[in-house]
Amino acid sequence: MNLQWRWHRSKVVILLSIIQVSMINIRTAKEDDLPQLLDIYNEVIANTTAVYQYEPHTLEMRKEWFETKQQQGFPVFVAEEENVILGFSTFGAFRNWQAYKFSVENSVYVDAKHRGKGIGKLLLQPLIDEAKRMNMHTIVAGIDATNEASIALHKQFGFVEVAYFKEVGFKFERWLDLKFLQLII
Repeated sequence: MNLQWRWHRSKVVILLSIIQVSMINIRTAKEDDLPQLLDIYNEVIANTTAVYQYEPHTLEMRKEWFETKQQQGFPVFVAEEENVILGFSTFGAFRNWQAYKFSVENSVYVDAKHRGKGIGKLLLQPLIDEAKRMNMHTIVAGIDATNEASIALHKQFGFVEVAYFKEVGFKFERWLDLKFLQLII
């Protein structure tokens, strides 16, 4: 129960209200989360240009991806509410050559039903914190040039646009432009 005090014409009025608060928990992903992560990722593949892929992934592919993240020491975070995964975030190597060892590339994916509700913000900050903890120097985000929500999200956290690649992807019968945004940490 939430008590609220309000002044009304020289009288104190107490308003009683019952507020149902739903808590979104950000935590490290576990293997049991993979089916829900797979559903989110496959919806992104099928309906957006956030991933330049055509074919849906399998659970086996997601397990292999998760094991690789764990072996390489890279984080995978989930946003969870009442045992439902609302989105996930991760980063991995920016490029595989040795001199890039202090640079990572991030990804943030939110379930279609929960986009525009601030879930991406909740998932991006832990990535930045973890990159700092791991002594990374920079985070790069490769974002489809038409994905204004993701570009705005990253800019809110201090990312700046550093590259614009024209027509490097082809999906949904059209050429796709790619932006690179970067945060020096």
